[in-house]
Amino acid sequence: MDAPTTTSSADDASGEGGGWFTPRTPPKRQEDGEPQQSGAEGPGAAEGRRVASIRPLGRPGPAVAEATGPTPSVESGGAALATEPSEGRIPAAREASEPTDVLTHARVAPPETRPDAGPAAQPDARPAAAAQPEMRPAAQSETRSPDAVLVQRTMAEIGPVSGQVTSYFYALLFTRHPDLRALFPAAMDTQRDRLLKALLTAAEHIDNTDVLVSYLKNLGRGHRKYGTQPEHYPAVGEALIGSLSRYASSVWDEETEAAWVRTYTTISQVMIDAAAEDELRAPAWWFAEVVAHDLRTPDIAIVTVRPDQPYPFLAGQYTSLETPWWPRIWRHYSFASAPRSDGLLSFHVKAVPAGWVSNSLVHRARPGDVLRLGPPSGSMTVDHTTDSGLLCLGGGTGIAPIKALVEDVAEHGRRRPVEVFYGARTDHDLYDIDTMLRLQQTHPWLAVRPIVDQRAQLPDAVREYGPWNEYDAYLSGPPGMIRSGVDALREVGIPVGRIRHDSVEELVAAAN
Repeated sequence: MDAPTTTSSADDASGEGGGWFTPRTPPKRQEDGEPQQSGAEGPGAAEGRRVASIRPLGRPGPAVAEATGPTPSVESGGAALATEPSEGRIPAAREASEPTDVLTHARVAPPETRPDAGPAAQPDARPAAAAQPEMRPAAQSETRSPDAVLVQRTMAEIGPVSGQVTSYFYALLFTRHPDLRALFPAAMDTQRDRLLKALLTAAEHIDNTDVLVSYLKNLGRGHRKYGTQPEHYPAVGEALIGSLSRYASSVWDEETEAAWVRTYTTISQVMIDAAAEDELRAPAWWFAEVVAHDLRTPDIAIVTVRPDQPYPFLAGQYTSLETPWWPRIWRHYSFASAPRSDGLLSFHVKAVPAGWVSNSLVHRARPGDVLRLGPPSGSMTVDHTTDSGLLCLGGGTGIAPIKALVEDVAEHGRRRPVEVFYGARTDHDLYDIDTMLRLQQTHPWLAVRPIVDQRAQLPDAVREYGPWNEYDAYLSGPPGMIRSGVDALREVGIPVGRIRHDSVEELVAAAN
């Protein structure tokens, strides 16, 4: 399942007493109560045309006729994950090797590493540059596989009615499989767009091997914290194909359906394999007790937590976070420091309008409360094999992962220049400038430049300095800042392969 999130605000509808634990109690390794289920979204009686059943992986089943067209595959390193030439079923799970690179927006990022658990989790709406990798443009028509051509044709057909497709998808899923409703948040207003969009994006890029494998493995690992099991994937696949067949009826035929079954089989296989591998080395989530709550401004707090067991991550990464007051609603926040010897984790949180999780963390959380963390993810990390300088742009709470990167460089003891541009609309919004200036006094290789502008034109300020052709660039902040920042950095000569960020969902074709 995709990340259950919502942007609606209803802080008076407290989740206390009905969630997976009660605030201010010791962590437990099991949920205390079952979340209340609610009905399906959209037309309750929606059924759609039945398609060939998609079976769970590894389960025996009757032989089926060979599907038309070639079988797509997702390859990584020399290993291939390909669906068998059979329509309407998912083959047994196979091992997937890790891709050598994780690609994000217009760049090749250093491989994600996690000492114990590996990278995981997929992002959703995030206040500070925490998001999933961006897909490259789909392959040109002359290089696309026959299945990819059919998938693209379907995507073009459903584009104008995507909202109806989404509603029908969830109606089918929850009507046919009401037990799955409990995996999703009670409020489905934002979640409605996420799961289906992620699936469609992956399908659209089925020929883009390097990016797709990394993207899907992150999704598969991250979905462990929602309780997703291999047997859930066939249900989602059948709802997907049922909704597509209804709203792309003018182009839908047996060949198209076979292409989508094979494509979805490939997608789900990668995700299931990644989740199974991650289960051998990491928990699905961590409990973390709030040990400090520093309200820096009326709407920004620095929250420090102590995980219940070691939590390995890299500076520049982020995690998903759930509060006890809004069960099954997760938000993503960047780590505000490099890994610490005491094991504590800090996050910079800005309360945003209609933000259930952010407002709870800023205005409600107190020491003693227990949160839940998903696995770390993100590839905006420092490549310590080079001596290149770092050009860092942090806007608002986007300064959190930038601060972590500075600490990471300092801990590695290499004197490489680091230039930090800290942007805000007002002086009041430079809530962590004192910390950054203290770091500058300690490390002569670090320069911190606060940029205050009502128009938030941080990228424009970067053009006044430089040259930057020998620097790796890191961006973290609001979507508009990252978009304009990437353009500005390319204009001043930084190669696209050295521009690094975990792009927010507005920058990518997929939502989390």
